[in-house]
Amino acid sequence: MAAARKGDGEGSVPGNLKAFARDVADHPLVEAGARAGYAVNGVLHLLIAWLALQVAFGRTGANADPTGAMTVVAASPVGLAVLLVIVVAFALLALWQVAEGVRVQDTGDRVKAAAKALLYLALAGSAVSFLLGSRKSGEGQATDATSTLMELPFGPALVVVVGVGVLGVGGYYIYKGWREGFRGDLESTPSRVIIMAGKVGYIAKGIALITIGIGLVTAGLTLRASESKGLDGALHDIVQLPSGKLLLSLIAAGFACFGLYSFSRARRART
Repeated sequence: MAAARKGDGEGSVPGNLKAFARDVADHPLVEAGARAGYAVNGVLHLLIAWLALQVAFGRTGANADPTGAMTVVAASPVGLAVLLVIVVAFALLALWQVAEGVRVQDTGDRVKAAAKALLYLALAGSAVSFLLGSRKSGEGQATDATSTLMELPFGPALVVVVGVGVLGVGGYYIYKGWREGFRGDLESTPSRVIIMAGKVGYIAKGIALITIGIGLVTAGLTLRASESKGLDGALHDIVQLPSGKLLLSLIAAGFACFGLYSFSRARRART
């Protein structure tokens, strides 16, 4: 997997550490795991899209988030094996992101790599929880995490700051999708179909993240952790809006498009 080496050089990171990170990132096992991680991410997004459609059309009990997707996986005849694959793939993808973060010189690229690594580690952790028998909903996890954060000194303010950060990421996703900035994440130029899938997918994820961010900001300002609902809660809020079923159906289609883009990224990933 060719790495993005923008600004690659000595920088503030010792050369021997960069060399070690290069060896890690280029190791066949880590590279294969990273590609598998992108493919698994594609499967989860397709499942989330399917669950979001169920939410749009009123099926009770459908949880349209990674936790709900893993619930579907766990219930399948090969659920245990697939969950193990998810754990390994996301863990190796996180490791690859860490190695890439060490290799690049640009601070912004390092921050993005670290954020991605934390996200993939969290997904791997969710799969581990399923393997250990935990079935707590994504909305419950979001509320618990917000409640814990609010108990810290200046906790409500921290929740607002996190919410603003999520709003910013959502806006960035919309911008990246609209301007097709994701092309830079790929080694080669994909077909127009994949480019359109990436464009629609990033915009849909950005809308969902903005809804999550609004919930976090509201929780911090009102001192009510229950306002932070995670992805599933955000999608349930969207369906309550005027023309909410149509809007949520479009977002579900966007998540499916992102899933298709993720399969292409598994083949062509650069970062």
